[in-house]
Amino acid sequence: MPKGYWIGRVDVGDEEKYKAYIAANAAPFAAHGARFLVRGGQFHAGEGTARQRNVVIEFPSYQAALDCWNSAGYQAARDLRMGAAVAEILVIEGYEGPQPS
Repeated sequence: MPKGYWIGRVDVGDEEKYKAYIAANAAPFAAHGARFLVRGGQFHAGEGTARQRNVVIEFPSYQAALDCWNSAGYQAARDLRMGAAVAEILVIEGYEGPQPS
């Protein structure tokens, strides 16, 4: 079964309010088996418009990623982010097919 991922691009406007969002999202992420693969860090914007922060979170399955997004715990955390940051977040299924050789 393919894993699930969240891909997020974020511009933070209010660091203090954003810290509250980070604190609040820890429990729903843990409950749904989330693992950060990318959390901020250096990046090169090779094409298109970049945001300040980039995040990739891995979940055991696409369904787990959706369940986390739809959970009451994450939605409460998301409400804390509103007004503190502008974000684009995709919930996406991983790929397990052939790879280039």
